[in-house]
Amino acid sequence: MTTTDHKKLGIMYCVTAFTFFLIGGALAGAMRAELADTGSQLVGAQSYNTLFTVHGIIMIFLFVAPFGVGLANYLVPLQIGAPDMAFPRLNAMGYWFFAGGGLLVLLSSFASDAGGVATGWYLYPPLSGPRYSPGVGPDLLILGLALVAISTVMSGVNVITTTFLMRAPGMTMWRLPVFTWNVVVTAILGLVAFPPAVAAFVLLLFDRRLAGQAFDPLGGGDPIVYQHLFWFLGHPEVYILILPFFGVITETIPVFSRKPLFGYTGFILATLAIGALSTGVWAHHMFTTGVVDNPFFSAMTFTIAVPTGVKFFNWIGTMWGGKLSFRVPMLFSIGFLLNFLIGGITGVMLASAPLDFQLADSYFLVSHFHYTMMGGSVFGIFAAIYFWWPKAFGYMLSERFGRAVFALMLVGFNLTFWPQFVVGLRGMPRRIVDYAPGLGWDTPNLVSSLGALVLSAGVLLFLVDAFTSRRRRTPAGDDPWGGFSLEWATTSPPPEHNFSSLPRIRSERPAFDMRHPELVSGPPATASEPPA
Repeated sequence: MTTTDHKKLGIMYCVTAFTFFLIGGALAGAMRAELADTGSQLVGAQSYNTLFTVHGIIMIFLFVAPFGVGLANYLVPLQIGAPDMAFPRLNAMGYWFFAGGGLLVLLSSFASDAGGVATGWYLYPPLSGPRYSPGVGPDLLILGLALVAISTVMSGVNVITTTFLMRAPGMTMWRLPVFTWNVVVTAILGLVAFPPAVAAFVLLLFDRRLAGQAFDPLGGGDPIVYQHLFWFLGHPEVYILILPFFGVITETIPVFSRKPLFGYTGFILATLAIGALSTGVWAHHMFTTGVVDNPFFSAMTFTIAVPTGVKFFNWIGTMWGGKLSFRVPMLFSIGFLLNFLIGGITGVMLASAPLDFQLADSYFLVSHFHYTMMGGSVFGIFAAIYFWWPKAFGYMLSERFGRAVFALMLVGFNLTFWPQFVVGLRGMPRRIVDYAPGLGWDTPNLVSSLGALVLSAGVLLFLVDAFTSRRRRTPAGDDPWGGFSLEWATTSPPPEHNFSSLPRIRSERPAFDMRHPELVSGPPATASEPPA
């Protein structure tokens, strides 16, 4: 509990975030059980509102984003040849702020006289104000989110400082692994986007408990200001959630294609462009308010699809002509590409204001968001787990179990969320606990709920795989995949300060260069002492 080792903290982040994922997934299962048929099966309206509120908060702020932070903690020092993060104690403090904030979020679900927090994950006033949500649930949620935001800022400062100041000799910025580049851009986005949201949360807390009127029109406040502040975090948050996993699959695809990354420089420039553009698209979530410049924000949202498309060309170009090996991390990476492509295309559709007016607050939006976040980020998370598990623990997960996990998750995910496009186009609004029969929503909802069962079976099978593999402990060796980046040049698991010696770094693939010195021009790849 008092460790400051970046590897242990990285694993603690990932395990805690995955635990929150299981809780959030159980809440989603309860929602799908309720919607499997018309009529009331399990919960009433107020409880259902709590379920989707806490589910959304958990998945966004307590699972996907912190799992990326955990990977960054574990991998960045290893990938740049550093012995630890720049500020180890700040790193440990960030983890405990995250864990404490998560606990407050969970308490907010039932610590209110009128039931748990039930405002939706946006916490829009006036619904989240004292008039309509008088219990303590929203207060606990606000405090929990503030702690998580502070934790994210701490982690961002650490990642940026470590990357810029603690790189090993030869590790220039243009030799950084793509994963590290992506988490650096993610960290910068966190530093830019989280402070305005924290300001909004604090003002909302003043409105609720200190008779403030920042967002109360009756006192001269403006709830639209809250929406601006929230979405200035909310849309960059989408890229905070996805960029680390763009980095993950950009590490796995070249390794399992046996080729260097196609267009390394273009990929990095595309990442920087996504980071910059993401701070200028927040108001496309506010088209229907009528108080934002719809053409401008629509054009900005269309524009951000361009660098994302560049990345797809990079990934496809890397696989093209390669010696593809369909190991479990590669399967999850391909699943990521297929799912995220659908999420991205439907995102471009929603960037059109006329279409957004028709589809806003429908299940079409729910499905788009899950194809982007779960079909993208969660498949990226499983690719990362299967890829770096041998490095972290020194033994392999089961290839046979892993393939079954992938198959169940891919089938279950698409069975769950594709029907939601259908019911969305048929007019089903999101956030409803029940619906009338005969609207064409019954069968798609039943299929969606059955798909959630298949998806859950995949996650449970992964837990079985993790448990049985730990008992079996098939040795992994230092580099079971033939990896390219520097973490594969040390032992599995790495020693306390990561390296006993470092190979000469002469390209963005130092581990490959170390194994194949005959393919590298220049002086031989002799080892050097690690940085102090």
